[in-house]
Amino acid sequence: MATDSDADSVEQLEIIEAAPRAGGRGRPLLFVHGAFAGAWCWSEHFLPYFAKQGFRACAVSLSGHGGSPGRERLDWLSIADYVRDLEQAVETIGGDPVLIGHSMGGFVVQKYLERASAPGAVLMASVPPQGLLSASIALAFSNPGLFSDLNSMLHRGRASLESLQHALFASPVALDELKAYYRLMQPESHRAMWDMTFFDLPRLPAARCPPMLVLGAERDILVPPAQAEQAAQAYGTQAEIFPGMGHVMMLETDWQKVADRIIAWLRAEKLDLA
Repeated sequence: MATDSDADSVEQLEIIEAAPRAGGRGRPLLFVHGAFAGAWCWSEHFLPYFAKQGFRACAVSLSGHGGSPGRERLDWLSIADYVRDLEQAVETIGGDPVLIGHSMGGFVVQKYLERASAPGAVLMASVPPQGLLSASIALAFSNPGLFSDLNSMLHRGRASLESLQHALFASPVALDELKAYYRLMQPESHRAMWDMTFFDLPRLPAARCPPMLVLGAERDILVPPAQAEQAAQAYGTQAEIFPGMGHVMMLETDWQKVADRIIAWLRAEKLDLA
């Protein structure tokens, strides 16, 4: 279900929502996608599963992504623009949501916490506060062919299916599923990528640090486990690394293990209560 903001002066962002059948009274969850993706990446498994567990689960498409406006100006969009999108989405869905960000979305959540508070945050295979530079250099030297293909994805929204499988998944993916994901993926903003590399890294002293869960994937070649551990250390916690998983933890074969860990953490922190 798409939810529109009621502000006349701002563009309406795509927000996909899955609600419990009984109508949840607890705190909502707001999922934020990574680069090259949109809210759709949460809709296959996570949104219906969390709704079944009693959560109101919402996912936003940042400007220029998915069904949100701004595709024609994508390359000019900055991380600050994405943070404003997140602010708008938080206001739109209401209920003081817990923020769950994947990859670039995790970076956006970190930048959001410089200027606003949240009851809790989950970083999944997130770009760390130190940015993309070290992971990019490592990938360029260890697998230059894949690095080149991912740059093609950045510029034209297209890469080989083999590269897509290798970069995003550790477990086998059926060809029809892989093609479906390929059709939904898109270019990313060059400006946002540079922001995550050099120009707009999180200012940790300014962050309003809520309870935070940091998750990584053992076989992630885009945000390796060491990067998840760096992020966790920066925020005074420990990363939890899922064995045998690749970057897109919400679409991997064992996605439910990740979802169940988030639910257990939410309940332990009493963040499932409004």
